[in-house]
Amino acid sequence: MASTQARIGQQALVVLDVALRVPCIFIIDAIFNSYYDPGSGWAGAMGKVFVRVMGVLISTVVLLLSQKALFKFYTLFFAVLLGMAAVLINYYATSHMDFYNAYYKAALGFRLLPRNGPTLWLGMAAVQLVFGIGYVFLLNLQSVFAALVVLDIMIPLWGLMIELPADVRHLVAMFSGLVLALSTAVCLATRLKWFYYSCRYVYLLVRHMYRIYGLQLLLEDTWKRIRFPDVLRVFWLTRVTAQALILVYVVQAVGRESGDGYLLSWDVFWDLTSNLIISGCDSTLTVLGMSAVISSVAHYLGLSILAFIGSTEEEDDKRLGFKAPVLFFILALQTGLSSLEPEERLVRLSRYMCLLLTAILHFIHGMTDPVLMSLSASHVSSFRRHFPVLLVSLALFVLPAVLSYALWHHYVLNTWLFAVTAFCVELCLKVVVSLTVYGLFMADGFSNVLWEKLDDYVYYVRSTGNIIEFLFGVIMFGNGVYTMMFEAGSKIRACTMCLHAYFNMYLQAKNGWKTFINRRTAVKKINSLPEVRGDQLRNIEDFDFNHVKPFTCLCKLCRVVVLTTQS
Repeated sequence: MASTQARIGQQALVVLDVALRVPCIFIIDAIFNSYYDPGSGWAGAMGKVFVRVMGVLISTVVLLLSQKALFKFYTLFFAVLLGMAAVLINYYATSHMDFYNAYYKAALGFRLLPRNGPTLWLGMAAVQLVFGIGYVFLLNLQSVFAALVVLDIMIPLWGLMIELPADVRHLVAMFSGLVLALSTAVCLATRLKWFYYSCRYVYLLVRHMYRIYGLQLLLEDTWKRIRFPDVLRVFWLTRVTAQALILVYVVQAVGRESGDGYLLSWDVFWDLTSNLIISGCDSTLTVLGMSAVISSVAHYLGLSILAFIGSTEEEDDKRLGFKAPVLFFILALQTGLSSLEPEERLVRLSRYMCLLLTAILHFIHGMTDPVLMSLSASHVSSFRRHFPVLLVSLALFVLPAVLSYALWHHYVLNTWLFAVTAFCVELCLKVVVSLTVYGLFMADGFSNVLWEKLDDYVYYVRSTGNIIEFLFGVIMFGNGVYTMMFEAGSKIRACTMCLHAYFNMYLQAKNGWKTFINRRTAVKKINSLPEVRGDQLRNIEDFDFNHVKPFTCLCKLCRVVVLTTQS
């Protein structure tokens, strides 16, 4: 029971930690997306730049605070907000409210009092008392000083109760606000020492980690410590949800005025969805937020696929939650997705989603292929173990074909459609290769005779698939070069093309050639070994393996085992 409560408390702290960092992202995004007017002279321009820079700097510092420091910062921040709210209520009550001509009406229309100034006064006093107690609690003030602060907040309302003159009431409210502001400034000043030591501690810790572990591990540790993907995910979902509510409210208000009713038609729903998608990637932070959402969806999709096919491995190369968002973010950076016009942004985003879908299907194939090979090589006879993997493999063959047919049916040939089609065809061929190898192993498992050429056939099929994959990589490199030179060239695209040429062409060709040479050498050495038959098998115990290289000994033993089985 205690462990369950501790776990729930820990999760609540994590949720609160993420929620308190999200406003910083909203502020930074609003500053970057706000219109900058360089007018008002150089002094006004410098002031606006200073305000924007300070806003970004303070938001970034708060975003990077530790959990304890973050909670303490928000405690002080909410205390200041409560103090400001109390001062504003006192000013409004003494300057703009007429307590003696205001009447309170209940839901049924009855007046509670003939002159209900005392009723309204009591309500204002209750609100101010709550604000005062909250202010005292958040700042953790001592008992005597706390009582004085609450008394200072309530004094302007007492002036209303005893019917002081208007000028005196205004003066009392102003004096009360100044006293509260002075006490707040004193409380914050006493905490400047804590703030200085906290910043110094963070600085020394960052410098120590940078010197020992380097910049990469420092960034990774900060990324995990502040839970940046969760923060971006909550930011994007909150932003899109708020925009959706506003758009739906506006559409329904227009529908009420025009007499169309409250229901949304399909065209209106599509327009709303398109506007939300367009506004969901209008800045770099929103693109990062969309990448975080894609990461979550891909992560749970990968876990579902692994659970469905019965795999228990969780290697890094099987985690879609990392590969899919990185690919989407790189695609968005190549053409500057957030800086495009709304219509062009929607078109580019739909294209990127098609490319991302094909890439995810490739990643899923990489997850299912080892399980398929394991089942076939271990000769598992249970159909329930084979059916999920075969079903996923069939889906990986059908979905790219359907996607290619739909795209060719609605669009004309261009570099983007060519790339998507090439990815789909490559995936279909990879699935065919995997199923062919799977069939070879299953045929060998059901056969009572040793299939001596099985390894050669598997090698030939795998090699053919790797050669085709390499050719597709060359074709995609040519397509990317054409796109970079004649359609949308950028530095990021050039960098990605260089990485593609190195990893998917040079290294793949180098490793393939090395594998081919090693296999040819192994085959030559095995074929050069003498065959042991009949009476020669009785003398095998006299063979001295200590003077033969381990590789030759292993090959000779394998040859003996094979020939013994054949005889």
